Amino acid sequence: MKAIMVVGTTSHAGKSLLVTALCRILSRRGWRVAPFKGQNMALNAYVTANGGEIGHAQAVQAWAAGVMPWVEMNPILLKPQGDMTSQVIIKGKAVGRVKASDYYEQYFDLGWQAIEESLRRLGEEFDIVICEGAGSPAEINLKHRDLTNMRVAKHLNAPTLLIVDIDRGGAFAHVVGTLELLDPDERALVKGVVINKFRGQRSLLESGITWLEQRTNIPVVGVLPWMDQLFPAEDSLNLLERSSSKKVDSEITIAVIRLPRISNFTDFDPLETESTVTVKYVSPNQPLGHPDAVIIPGSKTTISDLLLLHQTGMATELQNYAAAGGTILGICGGFQMLGRILADPEGVEGQEGRFKGLDLLPLQTVITGNKVARQRVVNSNYPQPGLPVTGYEIHQGRTRLVESERDSVKATYHPLFDDAGLGVVDANQSVWGTYLHGLFDNGPWRRSWLNHIRQQRGLSSLPTGVANYREEREALLDSLANMVEKHLDLTPVLPR
Repeated sequence: MKAIMVVGTTSHAGKSLLVTALCRILSRRGWRVAPFKGQNMALNAYVTANGGEIGHAQAVQAWAAGVMPWVEMNPILLKPQGDMTSQVIIKGKAVGRVKASDYYEQYFDLGWQAIEESLRRLGEEFDIVICEGAGSPAEINLKHRDLTNMRVAKHLNAPTLLIVDIDRGGAFAHVVGTLELLDPDERALVKGVVINKFRGQRSLLESGITWLEQRTNIPVVGVLPWMDQLFPAEDSLNLLERSSSKKVDSEITIAVIRLPRISNFTDFDPLETESTVTVKYVSPNQPLGHPDAVIIPGSKTTISDLLLLHQTGMATELQNYAAAGGTILGICGGFQMLGRILADPEGVEGQEGRFKGLDLLPLQTVITGNKVARQRVVNSNYPQPGLPVTGYEIHQGRTRLVESERDSVKATYHPLFDDAGLGVVDANQSVWGTYLHGLFDNGPWRRSWLNHIRQQRGLSSLPTGVANYREEREALLDSLANMVEKHLDLTPVLPR
């Protein structure tokens, strides 16, 4: 099986970005390529065509390779739920919830079996697999339970690239220290070092590169320049790096509530590409201010995040904002929060009981153990009828109109799509709620929704005949691949 492994000296060294670029580079050279990450811990998820969950980063890497995302590309996905617990998803399906201290005992063997099976299938269908590690391969206290780094590299006998973030400082120590802590057979697989996020003149780095190559006897095969983060990192730490400064051409500001367990914040990447829109992330303990619209995003622990909104006073701010005519959109968990009642009779999220929502929509939600995960193709009713919309659902709740008021509220609350279960909007088109992730990827729908907000501000409408975000993503993937290919020598790791 032909494979290349990418590991990093630290988290956020650039592994995901490099794998993404390699998928596009090798695909353009005629290889049939598949990305792979044995185990991923992330709250940004994507649903494959067969209804399986994988990390969103692996979906982006599959698109970079020009293939459809498969569950085998990320056989283990851990979704943190707080209190040191995570939901465990194996080959696309949720199989349980476990504390970090118990994960090794309960899921290590099952996880490795899923990894082996997935690699076998990918090897049968693709010419080469580009594998991504997680964190660092040199965490000596975790090495015995590491399913993602050098265990995979050794299993595949894969030539390995070690990437380091020089912008953090200490890059040479990171590289040398990582290599020193690898076992001899693991170190032998490392065929090249990649220095990432270099901002200076290459000539100033040459003496350091020469020293590093002589010290380690491993070539530095690439020095990648600082690149804006074209694609989001896999966890919410990336939100801390996102700028909320107002764009030069910005005319409206959209506030996204930065929930503690925010999930699928990739939903807002298409909004970030709109030059007239500033996306501002607001923590529950910060003042909401006076944005033109507010989005309550998805959450892995909807009830605990909702309780925090009440505790911090953000719930009251949101209610006052809506009463004053402000526009609020809730997506997935945010949609559930907009209702009157959230009930978790089985304690699926860890807190059994009934909880008061924001009471902005006449809805009640029951959290259940059965997860809905599927792709969807629907047509919009609002803000413009008949627009085709694609997206995906990932949720463990069933939401419906309050039973006692169903007939009386139907006249003032309308289905957002031709599938009434996917979302509702009030008669004033002020409060919106949907289960559909990827909604803003749909260019005409996104522009129509923005135009509704712009009209309230007295601004002219933007053209709605725009491409979907996937076309812009393709251009970004090509730009990323072009930049990396220019600064990277793949000769030491390409199969002969």
